Amino acid sequence: MRVAWTRDDDVWRLDFRLDADDDLAGTVTDGQRVRLATNSCRLRLPYPVDDVHPDLLALAAWTVVAPYTRSRIVFDRPVSAGLAAALEEGWPVQAGPVGGSPRSGARLAISYSGGADSAAVASILPDAPFVHFQRISHPRVPNRWTHYRADILAKLAAQTGRELTVVRSDLEFTLAEPRPGYPEHHAVAAGAALMADELDLAGIAFGYEMGSRWLGGGRYVHRYTPDNPMWSADGRWGRLFAAAGLRVVLPVGGISEATTMRLALGSGLRRQVRWCLRGGDGGACGTCGKCLYKELIQAAVERRPLSTTITADRPVAAKWQQPPPYGGQEMIEYGCARVPGIETTPFARAAEHLRATEESTRWLDHCYRPALDEIPDPWRKQIADFMAEEVGFMTEDEARRVESWGQQ
Repeated sequence: MRVAWTRDDDVWRLDFRLDADDDLAGTVTDGQRVRLATNSCRLRLPYPVDDVHPDLLALAAWTVVAPYTRSRIVFDRPVSAGLAAALEEGWPVQAGPVGGSPRSGARLAISYSGGADSAAVASILPDAPFVHFQRISHPRVPNRWTHYRADILAKLAAQTGRELTVVRSDLEFTLAEPRPGYPEHHAVAAGAALMADELDLAGIAFGYEMGSRWLGGGRYVHRYTPDNPMWSADGRWGRLFAAAGLRVVLPVGGISEATTMRLALGSGLRRQVRWCLRGGDGGACGTCGKCLYKELIQAAVERRPLSTTITADRPVAAKWQQPPPYGGQEMIEYGCARVPGIETTPFARAAEHLRATEESTRWLDHCYRPALDEIPDPWRKQIADFMAEEVGFMTEDEARRVESWGQQ
């Protein structure tokens, strides 16, 4: 793989060319199969930035081309030995040319999507600036996902009143299959990488919670994952970001989506929280699978019946009609144990299978202490103090629920 960056005013363009042993199809770190649609993308910064450190450009490029690169990557400018070593140790690929100096910064920014998890991060770090990634169209790839309302999400981010940097990019359209999306999940930070020197960043905080970090959540394996290759501090992506002087920070990595929901709804950002990708100015769509899932969590936190028009026979509810395991199963258990009248909802069959109770899910209201050990030193105490005061820590028995996940 060969990559090259060019700049035209406030737009940085990435072009890449595959080697003979590279592939148009690849596998993302979480196991998702993807296929390449085109060999270029753009990142539009909020204002012209003349110079970006080569390690930051290399990091941003790698979040796009990693699934397709097999044995080597050649950058258009020398990178530091540390960044090349992180690539070679993590994937492995030969990376070069080598000869640049490492970089550093001082501040921590939040990769802010506007969802409950990133809003919870914002409540923990009230002085941290936001960097928001906004999808824009690609000049050579048709938009097959026109219902994605990136404009609404950016508008809501601007309404928060926080220091905000919006980077607009068409990098999601480099994917042909399964649909427009991040080539690697870390590509959401490509804009933060290009702005890191301007913002003096030493770290970027993500809203990945305990399920994503420790329980193999979403479509990942259903087991305790201390060695999670995507988000563990010493995993290959964590080491790569650190080598670029931009540490990965997971302030909510030790708490559940129920707790991030509680923190987000109790914060000053409640009116701007939006996890739905389809809803317009009138609010969330209420008909997609993500709305149904998040409604279960919100109803559980608020101790009220489910409010949805979705019925069990709808395709978005189909997976809950099957036996477990489920992606995000800990939250399905939590919701089924707390939502009044769950037996009349699309989660009725899941509740029958899981037989969860408030007692069996109480661990999800507390913080898993080992998650704090992964927070880099400059920000660990602030986050730990917040958890002690606002959340509380798991008992030894509760921590064992985390560490035995997938073995029950």
